[in-house]
Amino acid sequence: MNLIAHPELLELLAASHALGTLRGGARRRFETLAREQAPVRAAALVWQSRLASMTELQSPVAPDAAVWTRIRNMIDAEQSQHAIERQRGDANAAARPQGGWLRSLALWRGAAAAGALATVMAIVVGLNLRDQLQNAPVIQYVAVLSDDKAAASMLVTFDPKKRLLVLQRVGSYSEGADRSLQLWALPPGGAPRSLGVLDNAPALRLTASESDVRVPALAISLEPKGGVPSERGPTGPVLFKGALIEKTI
Repeated sequence: MNLIAHPELLELLAASHALGTLRGGARRRFETLAREQAPVRAAALVWQSRLASMTELQSPVAPDAAVWTRIRNMIDAEQSQHAIERQRGDANAAARPQGGWLRSLALWRGAAAAGALATVMAIVVGLNLRDQLQNAPVIQYVAVLSDDKAAASMLVTFDPKKRLLVLQRVGSYSEGADRSLQLWALPPGGAPRSLGVLDNAPALRLTASESDVRVPALAISLEPKGGVPSERGPTGPVLFKGALIEKTI
């Protein structure tokens, strides 16, 4: 099936892939399509970035001290029971599999409670995710900028309503303290036009109009610290480039 012709299905599969619920052959087929088709790869990266930001919504929670006390007590009780059996010369003790405490009723009750807690946490996370997605920007333009080996290095999205251009690093490239990365729009038949200079943060937001990004492709060059004037065009090597895809909203 051509996923690009079915945007709703593409979004569903990309979300399932990011959540980890897309498994087996379906997951392998989706990943193959993502390697071969830029729109599928872009959808996968967008959903990964959405869910990755969920970690910022959750505050760290330390387990109650009583949990560790109960686990320690169960382990100690099981070890004490084994010691008593060995002293009695219980022949069956040697044949009993190690780690028998894992099968104790108390521990499985604890595991059941932990499972219930995990279910509650999943519901809470799901509600937060729903709220986040309801307030998420409307992404109409997406580009995956890759190096000359087709390795994705930068995810670029644009929300025309908020006039917001977002760049997220998805590779490990570092430009160094004395250099800057600069984003360029590549209009057909025209000179490259600078859209901004990037800092070394994992994500960067730039203000831009829809007319600025209505181009077939984007590129990133390596420039002197602070970048170069737009009219000069890229003076350093072009490290990453890719087609700008207009999504169906």
